[in-house]
Amino acid sequence: MRAVSLFAGAGGLDLGVEAAGYSVVFAVENDATATETLNRNREIWFPSLPETKPLDITTLNPNEVMSGLGVGPGEIDLLVGGPPCVAFSKSGFHLEYKREGRDPRASFLDDYLRFLDALRPAAFMMENVFGLAYRNHSAPFFERLRSGVMRLGYSFTYEVLNAADYGVPQNRQRLFVIGARDGQPLGHPLPTHWGEHERRKPPSNVGALLPHVTAGEAFKGLRTTPEPEESVNGKYGHLLPEIPPGGNYLHYTEHEGHPHPLFEWRSRYWTFLLKLDPKRPATTLQGQPGPYVGPFHWKNRRLRVPELKRLHGFPDDFELAGRRRDIQLQIGNAVPPQLGRVVAEAIRDQLWSQSSRDR
Repeated sequence: MRAVSLFAGAGGLDLGVEAAGYSVVFAVENDATATETLNRNREIWFPSLPETKPLDITTLNPNEVMSGLGVGPGEIDLLVGGPPCVAFSKSGFHLEYKREGRDPRASFLDDYLRFLDALRPAAFMMENVFGLAYRNHSAPFFERLRSGVMRLGYSFTYEVLNAADYGVPQNRQRLFVIGARDGQPLGHPLPTHWGEHERRKPPSNVGALLPHVTAGEAFKGLRTTPEPEESVNGKYGHLLPEIPPGGNYLHYTEHEGHPHPLFEWRSRYWTFLLKLDPKRPATTLQGQPGPYVGPFHWKNRRLRVPELKRLHGFPDDFELAGRRRDIQLQIGNAVPPQLGRVVAEAIRDQLWSQSSRDR
């Protein structure tokens, strides 16, 4: 089964697709560092992927892509990708031009639809921030996506999935839109894990689920060496040691009984001075965190690259190109491979069972 990947980034989603039995035969990515990451890992992790060069999807002709692959419309099994999501994220809404829907990156949804129309794959999977499905300023974009998919004859189902519910040691909520060319409605995978600290309503089969994988479990057996940029200094870095694991800046508030309060209650983002709790999954890893944005290690330092990879589900021997900041950006923007795998497997199994019934 062949897959084409759009907005491939460092290949997190592609790793999951490969693990589900598909072969990624073409990847579109415009960032030079991310394409270098893809190329460094081709031999082991993407054996069917040709050498990847930075490509601008807004000017790329899908017919030329098919010609290069030697395929025609309908001969690709799965189209996947996560269009850049800044326009639909919570942080994006504070800018007026984004609130008015004038962020040019929103047009990447149209590029996804353009490839879906040309390639006519058996199924598609699109990942994005869950804010895209909000009934707010993102609504016009989401409805444009839905109507575009259905106009092409594909089914359209969406669900917000938490990576921790599928064995990833990180609480990371993402929107997954999936559909089939024959119009068959596709269901999303059921959770395999659950956490005792969840505030959400548990599923009916919670007793049969495995516990969430914690940060402490993820780091088990991992040997790391200090990194040059791991110390947290500056105006607030010295405050980290007093904060307990799982805590954040709220530790220094009057509300929490601190004798010398430094912050007002809920005056900062939750991730400000946030430390990992080894007994829980990590909070969402961000691609471009500020100097005091966590999660930080419970040993009062920034997370090291091997630890970031473990929390996101990248293989230990997966090589990420670039400097420390480049690597953080690639990981923070990537789909956890395990989450991509379970969604791709759900698509595969439903299409396979339908094909078997048709025969």
